[in-house]
Amino acid sequence: MAAQSRGRPAKVHPAASRPVSAGRSLKARAASNRPAPPRPATAADWINAARWRTLPLSIAPVAVGTGAAVVADGGVFHEYRIPLCLAVAVLLQLGVNFANDYSDGVRGTDAHRVGPARLTASGAAKPRTVLVVALAFFALAALAGLALVILSQQWWLIAVGAVAIAAAWFYTGGKRPYGYAGLGEVGVFVFFGLVATTGTTYVQAGVVNVESWLGGIAVGFLACAALLANNLRDLEQDRRAGKRTLSVLIGGTATRVLFCVLVALPFGILAFFAIFYPLAVLVFFALLIAAPVGLIVATARTPKELVLALGLTSLLTLVYGVGLGAAFSF
Repeated sequence: MAAQSRGRPAKVHPAASRPVSAGRSLKARAASNRPAPPRPATAADWINAARWRTLPLSIAPVAVGTGAAVVADGGVFHEYRIPLCLAVAVLLQLGVNFANDYSDGVRGTDAHRVGPARLTASGAAKPRTVLVVALAFFALAALAGLALVILSQQWWLIAVGAVAIAAAWFYTGGKRPYGYAGLGEVGVFVFFGLVATTGTTYVQAGVVNVESWLGGIAVGFLACAALLANNLRDLEQDRRAGKRTLSVLIGGTATRVLFCVLVALPFGILAFFAIFYPLAVLVFFALLIAAPVGLIVATARTPKELVLALGLTSLLTLVYGVGLGAAFSF
């Protein structure tokens, strides 16, 4: 009996001999390891992609430029032109934000992003959809600008608007974006500082005064500081992606020092204005934001801290710009 038992072949369960089951198991395992497709972008995702926390950077120069126009025009407010100036500035910035989302996404620059997720890079929205939204905001800004040109009868300003839109696109778009060559801060200073402020003054008063020029320089410095905070956060990721921002070129330590300098300089300009406009002294309360944000950037070690610094710098720019514009106006 024992010999017979040893000679018998072992019984195998029928299911174990089915190769189809093994194939199914492998397919199921592969399917379970496959990354889930990205969920479609929600309304909240689109709002976050607009980077609404940075919109004060476009509001502040309009406030300063309007205050300077009131000074230049003998206390006259141009109620119909002020909203149009604001529309041009904000719509252009929204266009820039979505254009950056599109361009950085299709280049792969945002593939290892440490900040808030972008629509294009995350796959939550099709690149073409993001591009269309960016172009729509540029078109709306152009319409608001055209209305200002008609009201002011300064037709040469159409060329200025065209240059501003081109600068917005080529910041990260095109074959050789200047934002990838360490010139982003230059573009921000020129268009979010000088052009936005002096342009606002000119279309309202027909002239550009010292208040507008110096005020534009001040808010331009703060806008550059906001960009530095953003680029400091993304420094290592930008370096790996080949995006040569100013922070990548000069390094983290120099970026922190430059940030603090750019935040401090507007208060030197403010001290000059306080000699002629008593209410400008009240704008020094903005130091309650400037001092902590400088400390945060100087000591930050995590992306979350620099995200906070970016938001506070935007708030600082808004408080400074609106406060200085009000000091000019009253």
